[in-house]
Amino acid sequence: MVKLYTLSILLLIGVGAREVQAQVSTLGTGGARAAGLGQISTVLENDVWAATNNVAALGGLAHPTVGFGAANKFLLPSLNTASVAVAVPLGHRATPAGAVAGVPGAVAGAEVPRFGVVGVTGQRFGGKLYSEQALGVAYGYQLGTVRVGARMEVLQMSLEGLGSRRTVAASLGGQADIIPRKLTFGATLYNLNQARLAPYQDERVPTVLRAGLGWHASEKVLVLAETEKDVEQDADFKAGLEYRPVSGLALRGGLTTLSHQTTGGVGYRSGGVQIEYAAAWQQALGLSQQLSIALQWERKQP
Repeated sequence: MVKLYTLSILLLIGVGAREVQAQVSTLGTGGARAAGLGQISTVLENDVWAATNNVAALGGLAHPTVGFGAANKFLLPSLNTASVAVAVPLGHRATPAGAVAGVPGAVAGAEVPRFGVVGVTGQRFGGKLYSEQALGVAYGYQLGTVRVGARMEVLQMSLEGLGSRRTVAASLGGQADIIPRKLTFGATLYNLNQARLAPYQDERVPTVLRAGLGWHASEKVLVLAETEKDVEQDADFKAGLEYRPVSGLALRGGLTTLSHQTTGGVGYRSGGVQIEYAAAWQQALGLSQQLSIALQWERKQP
């Protein structure tokens, strides 16, 4: 069904099939922060959209948070995505449990939730002709400088006149601080069970492996790099840069090699409210935009 929809987009826009297939990604990276950084998602921390991007990063989220997002690809009404993510920490450590030898407790994550973080995500893409829905449950846990997580997601794809299909995809994620507060490695494996959509031509949900590095060059500068490999496509290399000129404000830029996109974005945070905007430009297909808002609550003191 995904291939049928891609073909219809090809006929509408009139560009090469390979380029369209690389560009018309549907459900996937969550939040405008990642979108502004060249769709880099494996190494981002302190973000409710980790429940979609790299579930391992949920383990370091210390406060209950809810996020809402909206995205559009190439200014086409039928290529809209709406998303929501909720993260709830389960307890808090009162002492530096799981401290790493030679690493201060504050750096090793002494304040992270004691029993991890549970996340719930929902996404909808498309219009009347074709649509995709996803509902996921995620869990992330941090111990010292290592974070791990897993997610289960129910996917439904509907094509007008041909009905709908449902399947379940499982994903894993991991992060590790190679140099605490300086260098972070992250990796995800999406759809490790190779969920099947239809028996015809053995249509399956894409299985995607991502791995990336995030380097805090200074308190204001974050440099990111990531590689992504879909088992049915060439590898994609991404690069991103985040600069924080003043407290609460972030400027972002990025690029992707496979889809030939240039991205940019801005983020603003005040108290528990975080607003992110991102835009991406592709020479053949045009402009894509994304907006996300996150609301965070202070945890109750025990």
